[in-house]
Amino acid sequence: MTNDITFEQKLENYADLTIKLGVGLQAGQRLAIRAPLEAAPLVRLLAKKAYQVGARLVDVLWHDDALNLTRIQYAPRDSFDEFPAWHLDGLRQVVEQGGATLRIQAADPDLFKEQDPDIVAHVERVFNAHLSPARRISMSNLCNWSVIAMPIPSWAAKVFPDDDPPTQLAKLWELIFRTCRLDQPDPIAAWQQHMARVRLQKDYLNAKQYVALKYTAPGTDFKIGLPTNHIWHGIDAQTNSGITFIPNLPTEEIFTMPHSAQADGVVSSTKPLSHNGVLIKDFVLTFEGGRIVKVSAQTGEKTLRKLVETDDGSSRLGEIALVPHSSPISQTGLLFYSTLFDENASSHLAIGKAYRFCLDHGTDMSDEQFAVAGGNNSLVHVDFMIGSAEMNIDGLMRDGTAEPIMRQGEWAF
Repeated sequence: MTNDITFEQKLENYADLTIKLGVGLQAGQRLAIRAPLEAAPLVRLLAKKAYQVGARLVDVLWHDDALNLTRIQYAPRDSFDEFPAWHLDGLRQVVEQGGATLRIQAADPDLFKEQDPDIVAHVERVFNAHLSPARRISMSNLCNWSVIAMPIPSWAAKVFPDDDPPTQLAKLWELIFRTCRLDQPDPIAAWQQHMARVRLQKDYLNAKQYVALKYTAPGTDFKIGLPTNHIWHGIDAQTNSGITFIPNLPTEEIFTMPHSAQADGVVSSTKPLSHNGVLIKDFVLTFEGGRIVKVSAQTGEKTLRKLVETDDGSSRLGEIALVPHSSPISQTGLLFYSTLFDENASSHLAIGKAYRFCLDHGTDMSDEQFAVAGGNNSLVHVDFMIGSAEMNIDGLMRDGTAEPIMRQGEWAF
């Protein structure tokens, strides 16, 4: 168990798992890492592991949230369309040339809480526009990629507000280690067993080819269509060249893409959404004909509205994900203030861009063909949680009959 292993060994195991199973890095590949400045020690360890498996080059795109905050506070108000495009051009070049990417997530959930949401949304829109070419490659699984997390003091303080700073960081590290199955004697073997279990569930859903899902829970009465030849994925993924990787560590979800024009009803959030340094709480979205037509939130409503208004596709859905309420992350009973973790505690939906690999031959389609098939395109892709122990989900067949998929938040098949 983790208590019998030193912190340094756990960190070694984390880096090993990330490079070998998360990124699935191959000998001869380049690796581009996007990381905050606070992650420098972890980045150096990851680079060592990458070179040990045969990486040609490991390069890092550093960022600093405090510097981003300073810009929003003090930069000229007419300067927010400017962007250092060379940052993301380098990332795009790596993936276009067959390299791999890794992003380390570590952010203050309240970073932009006091800032003008119009400016924050504008800066995000400009960033996403420049990131779009590289994101399209990764969201089509044309390269191997992964996202992991690392605690920083401001994030740890949000998750464990009643503890002193050293304890906050130690507790958050332990949660990351545990939810990434690093408390197992052989973490890589534990992940392989996890993947085998999920493959059985994916195979079941893919064989069914439901035409729609029906969600029922307190505050939620919602029906969403599924495109013909949709594909359920989960845990691991595979590039066109056959490289297996795990996009998110940790991960518990099984997901596919919805039909962008077939969402009707009301969904209520069951966990807050931390977006752009603002916590959006107790929000409700109303859909008609696939589009969000009404938004309300107890807090952060303006930020949520700005998200939905980003572009034509940001008022539609790009992902459906199923997660049992008994998932290890849900059982912690904690809100992580990080989508990477909170989405794996709850069934969820995503506003915005759809993953092309969730449709048969979707990665070969033009934008127009993908849209006709039901795929959504957007600069954004933002998950929000709607699952709970009171959630029931049915799969609808072509003849109109319904079959249980989840009951009280747990698998029903």
